Amino acid sequence: MAARKPIETAPKDGSKVTVTWKDSDGVINESIAQYRSLDRLKAAGGDWDESDAGWWAYTDGHTQKKIEPISWRPASGDDDDE
Repeated sequence: MAARKPIETAPKDGSKVTVTWKDSDGVINESIAQYRSLDRLKAAGGDWDESDAGWWAYTDGHTQKKIEPISWRPASGDDDDE
């Protein structure tokens, strides 16, 4: 499995990566996430502001949530254990 890296080193170009984050209950989660800049959010439509920019992940099949990841690794392609 690919080594985890500090979130500060993650790509912010819209690439999808696997992140580790802690929810409001203190539970550690792992999700595919994508950094969305304000420009990227506005391009998709809707009413966005600076506070909306950041890491977004699906919390279920239909719901996206802004999260604060702790670490990251490539989303796929580097794992040999599948």
